[in-house]
Amino acid sequence: MSMKFDSPAGPNPIDRQRVVGHPLDRIDGPLKVTGGALYAYEQHEAAPEAVYGWVVGATIGKGRVRSIDARDAEAAPGVLAIVTAANAGPLKKSRSHTAHLLAGPRVEHYDQAVALVVAESFEQARDAARLLRIDYAIEKGRYDLAAARGAAKIASDKDATTKAGDFDGAFKAAAVTLDHVYTTPDQSHQMMEPHATIAAWQGDKLTLWTSNQMVAWAVRDMATTLGIPRENVRVVSPYIGGGFGSKLWIRADALLAALASRKVGRPVKVALARPQIANNTTHRPATIQRLRIGADKDGVISAISHESWSGDLPGGGPETATQQTRLLYRGENRFTAHYLTELDLPEGNAMRAPGEAVGLLALEVAMDELAEKVGLDPVELRIRNDVQFDPEKGPERPFSSRKLVECLKIGAERFHWSRRSPKPAQVRDGRWLIGMGMASAFRNNLVQKSAARVGVDAKGIVTVETDMTDIGTGSYTIIAQTAAEMMGVTIDKVAVRLGDSLFPASAGSGGQWGANSSTAGVYAACVALRNAVAQKAGFNAEDADFVDGHVVAGNRRIRLGEAAGADGVTVTDSIEFGDLDERYAQATFGAHFCEVGVDAATGEVRIRRQGGAFAAGRIINPKSARNQVIGAMTMGVGAALMEELIVDKRFGYFATRDLADYHVPVHADIPEQDVFFVEELDDKSSPMKAKGVGELGICGAGAAIANAIYNATGVRIREFPLTLDKLIEKLPPMV
Repeated sequence: MSMKFDSPAGPNPIDRQRVVGHPLDRIDGPLKVTGGALYAYEQHEAAPEAVYGWVVGATIGKGRVRSIDARDAEAAPGVLAIVTAANAGPLKKSRSHTAHLLAGPRVEHYDQAVALVVAESFEQARDAARLLRIDYAIEKGRYDLAAARGAAKIASDKDATTKAGDFDGAFKAAAVTLDHVYTTPDQSHQMMEPHATIAAWQGDKLTLWTSNQMVAWAVRDMATTLGIPRENVRVVSPYIGGGFGSKLWIRADALLAALASRKVGRPVKVALARPQIANNTTHRPATIQRLRIGADKDGVISAISHESWSGDLPGGGPETATQQTRLLYRGENRFTAHYLTELDLPEGNAMRAPGEAVGLLALEVAMDELAEKVGLDPVELRIRNDVQFDPEKGPERPFSSRKLVECLKIGAERFHWSRRSPKPAQVRDGRWLIGMGMASAFRNNLVQKSAARVGVDAKGIVTVETDMTDIGTGSYTIIAQTAAEMMGVTIDKVAVRLGDSLFPASAGSGGQWGANSSTAGVYAACVALRNAVAQKAGFNAEDADFVDGHVVAGNRRIRLGEAAGADGVTVTDSIEFGDLDERYAQATFGAHFCEVGVDAATGEVRIRRQGGAFAAGRIINPKSARNQVIGAMTMGVGAALMEELIVDKRFGYFATRDLADYHVPVHADIPEQDVFFVEELDDKSSPMKAKGVGELGICGAGAAIANAIYNATGVRIREFPLTLDKLIEKLPPMV
């Protein structure tokens, strides 16, 4: 029986914050720094005698496979099998995938898997793969978003467009108007751990040790693809070296490992090589965005429109870049739209803060431009346009909590924003042009059903089991903190087991819903466990409290382990969320600030410092939350200054496909980062009164950098990334 969360949370044991809310070290930290945390490709003992597979990707962007000559490869040393669509058996495409994970005869995009070579050793599989002779029939593809923009149509999802009031009339009548186009490129997740899987069959039962963010989805999609019952698929994913959305669904490594293992009768290990990831898996799609804003002479917005164009394979969806514009600022007259065109590039899909991350790159630069037009400080402009209800639906849908103004004011004070020169290109430090910029942060608060199994044994040890994953986010620790708080024990008395489909299905790690939803699921299970333990010990469950390792009611006090008894007590429960998110707009907010230096001679941009203030409900663990925001701010630097999957528009592939060419920020790029959490509880979000925070930090971070570059140089660039070639010819003269 699930706990229903359909009314605001009242006082509960989490409010005591004896464990929750404290910046505790990660309980899985020692395992990770000593090598004891085994990732997917390292499960040697679980899958002895494993052999190796090497994925062969298509070398065309669109067409079909005429033939595969595998004779030389099959004769190579150590080769055990070659898996292709011709011998894989019937495969279905799951609803999670735009393209097939194994191509043949149709090729839908470059580097789509067309074969897997299986051999005794990794080197043998890799070398034999080079001996395959594949003949393709090449077809003309569509690889250029700008060229295909004219063929774009309104996206098919029900929220593709939103309207309120009369935008056209209000925009025409506005005293101050802005109308600009901004572009963002395709981007790659580039997580540390590549996509990797070990597959093994026992009879008709398949086990996958794989790097995956959503265990229950992986079970569903693998069962669908292979056409076998879900109960015949087990997915194990206890540690994940980053995903950022690329591991929300199974990829070619998982499917091909499963097919190969069934074929050779042994466990098979498959990992995608780094250069394969960009084209074989998913990416963040490029966008073309048009912003139109109308305001009065005091900067109060009366009309706002945001339109975004993106592309994907047939059957795919848009990059939802206007999401934040629907909720962030006032304006009675509004229009937003997502347009989608078909491209034959690899699949576009979720990457950290899909929608808002790129949408805010445009919106928050536009707001900076509006501030300059009306002669207002950019912080003051945003404060004047704050709104405490959904601006599209009106006061009948208020925000559950919204502390954007507090974030703006606190962030500005901590960053010493008042020292900024309002006039661009006025501050120099030797050859460096110095500037400050800021932007609002926004990310919708999403929640998902989540379940857990929680038990307590005769020693008073609490064990939590849920298929929730830890992608470097600290899931183990915040789940332990939740259970410790609820059961009245210290965190060292809690054991947490994650990432196994044999455990109850959780929310999983994605959409910034993971921490809030999974801990709420553990909360629900702990409520049930408290009741079961109290009843077993003869307490009235409503009167019993759990403190200091004891169950207490009135004058009676008994150790938790004694109350659980020799056999212990274990329960399973879940939380389901009602319609509070429909009755209340729910979101997380923040304010980014950045100071940059731009070399007046070369156009090189250096981050001097970043800062931000954020409101995301109760912060369950300030240390891991800060870690998440710092990581997200760093990704914002990448999006602003360097990250770009460059499309070879002749052949339809991403040319910058490894870390030598696809640049990401490193420690030396960002010397100082400051993160501050504004105190906030959101009782309409969950019993934890928390929200997500893992994606909020990237939202707006890149726009703050773009605005700082403008403040430093007087050069406004609306085409991301802001590389020096776009700056150098427009810089003010050297002094």
